[in-house]
Amino acid sequence: MKALFDTVSHECSKITTKTYSTSFSLATKMLAKSIRQDIYNIYGFVRFADEIVDSFHDYNKEFLFHWFEKDLELAIHNKISLNPILNAFQETYHKYNIDKALVTAFMKSMKMDLHKTDYLTQDEFKEYIYGSADVVGLMCLKVFVKGDEEKYQKLKDSAMSLGSAFQKVNFLRDLKADFEDLNRSYFPDADLSKLDEQSKQDIINDIEEDFSKGLEGIKQLPIEAKFGVFMAYRYYSQLLKKLKKTPALKIKSTRIRVSNSKKIELLTRSYVKYQLNLL
Repeated sequence: MKALFDTVSHECSKITTKTYSTSFSLATKMLAKSIRQDIYNIYGFVRFADEIVDSFHDYNKEFLFHWFEKDLELAIHNKISLNPILNAFQETYHKYNIDKALVTAFMKSMKMDLHKTDYLTQDEFKEYIYGSADVVGLMCLKVFVKGDEEKYQKLKDSAMSLGSAFQKVNFLRDLKADFEDLNRSYFPDADLSKLDEQSKQDIINDIEEDFSKGLEGIKQLPIEAKFGVFMAYRYYSQLLKKLKKTPALKIKSTRIRVSNSKKIELLTRSYVKYQLNLL
């Protein structure tokens, strides 16, 4: 009885989202119930791939990633997997006819993290951002517009900008862990060993430009998705504000967070704006 297994798979994706990211989980809860599970399914897939390259230091990451990649291919081809996370993802993949090229680009960027530590040019950086973040935004957009290709094409660029903004904020917030623990340097025009205020501001200016483009797309999203995505936008915007106020030297030595009480405040204020049609 596969329906029961699918239910278990859905719960695994939901638990993964709630356990790994309280902020993303909160935003996902604000989506319409009709699309919520599919976003859990996408998050579970991208989170597991990311965990392999970022966290499993005591294991053969390359072997685990290859294994996961092979299971992903089989899940998509066979429309089932005994890995509950991949079983849930393949369901959403087929349901919304997600472009295989998006999945391929994501896995390519994740594979880069196995060995590549420095991104020396803007082209390298953009390629990594596209695969690690933009395509995730596009997968979610497919769900938000329920597979409507015309709406998808109309909102594609803004979804990519929003994905880029979220990822770059993560990079700036996680500067210490990426640079010191994982020996990674993503921003090509900044010497992270000597990050100064001007370099930090240049990064922030770039992120704010992405946010501006992303917000225009949020305003045009279907009602089922608009508030949830706006909530995620508000959270990351708040995080960027904190980073903007934090001295560059402190960003290098600590991880900036948004408190749970602040998240609830953001939720309340965002809901008021949404209800008053102020987006």
